[in-house]
Amino acid sequence: MVRRPVAWVVAVVLFAEALGIAAVNWFLGVVVDRQDMSLAGLDPNVMSVSSKVGGLVFGAYFALCGLVALLVAVRDRAPAGLGRILLISAAVVHALLGALAWGLVGWTAFLFMVVVLGLIVLLLMTYDAQATPAEPADAAPDGGKGADGSPAGGSAAGGSPVTPPPAPTTP
Repeated sequence: MVRRPVAWVVAVVLFAEALGIAAVNWFLGVVVDRQDMSLAGLDPNVMSVSSKVGGLVFGAYFALCGLVALLVAVRDRAPAGLGRILLISAAVVHALLGALAWGLVGWTAFLFMVVVLGLIVLLLMTYDAQATPAEPADAAPDGGKGADGSPAGGSAAGGSPVTPPPAPTTP
């Protein structure tokens, strides 16, 4: 199947992206610090530190999303709860970054963001297709027939008895 390889690829890409984002922001913080630049009177030290902290936080976010994808790949189970929310938010972030990258950086950065977005969506969708409703616990494995060949469930109509809905009450 395609589920596990996609999960492995998403995990590797998100870990690499986390490292790249953190490194680029750290580099930008160092450049601002060494050039002693100021933007509209802001303190250069504050800009440098905020760039470094922002890069580390954003990198940690992508690393956490990569960890969720890694757990999906190892367990071969759909992400649930917070992990699913993290992967959906990473898909939204990549869609927004792709839209910004088209205008600010160019089509190659846009293409990268769209590919990562597609991989994350593919990861989420392939595991959704696996989650089919389970067979009821009282379903007979032999096609609904009892031991004597009569319909299972004990009802003469051929199915399990149905409880009527409660009678309506009027005030």
